[in-house]
Parts: sequence; structure tokens; C-alpha cells
Amino acid sequence: MKTPFTMLALLLLAPLPGYGQGSAQQAQQAAAAGRAAQLAIEAGSPKLAVTEEILPLRIPGHTLGETEGVSRNKAGHLFVYSRTGWGGSSRGGTAARLFEFDQKLKYVKEWLPDSYGASFAHAVRVDAQQNVWVVDEGSNTVQKVDPTGMVKMVLGRKPESIDWWEEFVERGGKDTNLHPNGTMGTFNRPTDVAWDGDGNIFVSDGYVNSRVVKISKDGEWLKAVGTYGSGDLQFHIPHGIAVYGGLVYVADRNNSRIQVFDLNLNFQKYITGIGQPWSIQVTPKYIYSGDGTGKIYRLDHDGKLLGWAQTSLGQGQTGCLIHSLH
Repeated sequence: MKTPFTMLALLLLAPLPGYGQGSAQQAQQAAAAGRAAQLAIEAGSPKLAVTEEILPLRIPGHTLGETEGVSRNKAGHLFVYSRTGWGGSSRGGTAARLFEFDQKLKYVKEWLPDSYGASFAHAVRVDAQQNVWVVDEGSNTVQKVDPTGMVKMVLGRKPESIDWWEEFVERGGKDTNLHPNGTMGTFNRPTDVAWDGDGNIFVSDGYVNSRVVKISKDGEWLKAVGTYGSGDLQFHIPHGIAVYGGLVYVADRNNSRIQVFDLNLNFQKYITGIGQPWSIQVTPKYIYSGDGTGKIYRLDHDGKLLGWAQTSLGQGQTGCLIHSLH
């Protein structure tokens, strides 16, 4: 049977430094135990039959590159945020480009060319008003772009190359806090964005900060929840976020769990048994989560695993990531 979602963004990323704690042997043992436990869960769950299609996306004079974010608007147009470009990947680089394709997958245009906030792509989302939201891990910004392509709001601030030069070269500073608590008004490598019915904005933030932020529809920063770790109200790379039915779902990737909050960011429960959730999508019927082995998990709204599907085989890689789901 065909699954009721479109899946793109299958890619292979090397692990970033600072992911583990303790000795390398302890980390390997814990990882092996986690994989064994996950396989046991999957053995007791249905394996879903899916139809997988590699979309023939073509861009005149350019290659799509490493796809990070995917979303569709109401007209069925496909938006792909790609980690590619003419320059470097951060601090002024422009290694991020946003492409639009029509219902027949024909190239339409590039959005936000040479954007100040396009540095190292991570996610793209389309809201109910058809605004396109761009989450950029390198520039530490989330941009709201209206359907005409006009930037209407920028959340966060891009760190300038001169800031780093002054602090760490001229003044001899040292970056000793790898996981700060974060400050209101700025992100540190954000990963995803979602909204509630009132237009409030929720951002998973992210690779350095370890938290979820709630922002009003007018851009006022209201609340931040989370610190680095594996305990309650802690995250180890909040990598994706979704809002549905009065709840906020956060893919707490390296803790191998989804954390569920109410709309005021009060903790409700954990969902486990879904590998390492790189991405999350909630539909009227199901919760979907994608992990780093090319597997997609289907759950009911109570978090019960209903089945799983293996994707991305036969393409020359054995560890493709489900980086984004729509």
C-alpha cells in the first residue's frame, strides 16, 4: 500500500563531535544495546509495504545537492531546502538554496537567492497561510517568507565572521561550553519549526542549545524549555518538531525518544520505540517518525507503534537518514 506522505531527504551525514559521553567503549556498548532493543520491538510489529519513488527533480544549470528539508503548499508545489550552493557552509557562506517545483515536479524558481539567512540548510515548512518558513542551522535564523517571496519576519540573528574573529583570535577566548542554555532572542543551530492554531511559533533549538522555544505570531519570545542531557526536561539534539491536536511533539534524537508537551510547553509524556527520531510528522490519523537507518515508523496518537517501513535500500548507501518528512 502507498503511504499517505511524501518522503524526500535521504542522505548520509557523518556524526558530529560531542554526541557521546563517557568512554568510547561504553558508548559502543550502549549503542549496541539500543539497536538490539529496537530490533526486538520491530520484530513484534508489522513491517509495512510501501511504494518508494525517487523523484526526478531537475534544476537548469544546477544539481539539487544534499536535500535537508521538504514541504508542500496547498497547490501541491514542492519546496526543497538543499545544503548546496556557491560558497561555504557557515559564517557568511551561502551553502543553502531553496527550490520550488510544481505539481508535475517541473522546476519553478529559486526562493531567496543570496539570502542573508541562507547558510547551512536544515528545514523548510509551509504554514496554513501559505507562508514559507526557512530554518537555517548555519545562520541561526528562522525566516518567514510570504507567498510572493517577500521576507516578513526573521527570528534569531546570524553570527558574523567578525564576531568569531574578535572573540577567539584577537581576544584569545575559548569556547568551553558546548551546550549552553541559550538566551531569548537567539538560536544556536536550530532544526525545525511548527505552529499552533493561534499562529504561535514553536522552534526546536537544536544542535548547541538543547531546548524548545515558543514565540508569538508577532515575534515575541514567550517561553523556552529544556537543557542538555537525558533526564526530564532535557534534550540531546531536538531535531524535529510538530504541533497537532493541542500537543507539541519534539524529536529528541540522540535520546531516542519523542517528547510531548502541551501548547504552554508543559511536559506530558515520552514516546519511545522509534529508533533515533530525526524527523516527525503528525497527521489526523497517525504520527510518523523517521530515523537514521532509513526506517519510517507509524504510530497512533497515543504513541503505540503500528508498523514500520524500510526505505532507501539499493541506492549505494546503508545508512540513509530520513532527515525531513512531509
